[in-house]
Amino acid sequence: MNNKEKYKGIFIKSLSIDEKKFSENLKYNEIAEWDSIGHMTLMSGLEEGFSISMETDDIVDFSSYKKGIDILKKYKVF
Repeated sequence: MNNKEKYKGIFIKSLSIDEKKFSENLKYNEIAEWDSIGHMTLMSGLEEGFSISMETDDIVDFSSYKKGIDILKKYKVF
């Protein structure tokens, strides 16, 4: 499994969404599952899954699936 697949899997698992509901256009608060609690679950899942520790600014800035890829480049995930 490459990091892109792992990233998608963490999104689906952390937010408890159906794979059919998943889209690369997902944005924070656009689906009920990605609320503030879902966001922290997702951040925790990403930190654990990729063995990284994100800065607070990056966690706050993490507003969409695509933005997340850009942020994770900083941590050499992508």
